[in-house]
Amino acid sequence: MLPEFKFHHLGVVTNSIAATAAHYVRAGYVQSPVVCDPVQQVYISFLTKDQAPEIELIEPVDERSSVQKVLKKSGVTPYHICYQVPDIDLACEQLQELGYILLFRPVEAEAFEQKCVSYLYHPEVGFIELLQA
Repeated sequence: MLPEFKFHHLGVVTNSIAATAAHYVRAGYVQSPVVCDPVQQVYISFLTKDQAPEIELIEPVDERSSVQKVLKKSGVTPYHICYQVPDIDLACEQLQELGYILLFRPVEAEAFEQKCVSYLYHPEVGFIELLQA
């Protein structure tokens, strides 16, 4: 990553936000309401706890969902790390210069109050999400 990237959350793909969240809630996490992101075809809920990383639970809306392949291959699993960046377009360009594959250009995200997100992939790192600060 680049020096100005700030860790934001860990994304976990699941078949059921309710079932997975229940385990975290028992461990002291607080769950946000579930929202639907129609662009990515997923339901999303965040889990927060003092002195712990924020966790984003991601459940596919249907078979066309962007996370369906990961879920079928690996089951419930950490899926991506999200970094907040000051300039998402510049960050995407810089990462592409470092060999990352841009999966989609920045789009507004329902889960982040219409702030832009983008996903990139690198075979040595995996999936990362960028979030406009």
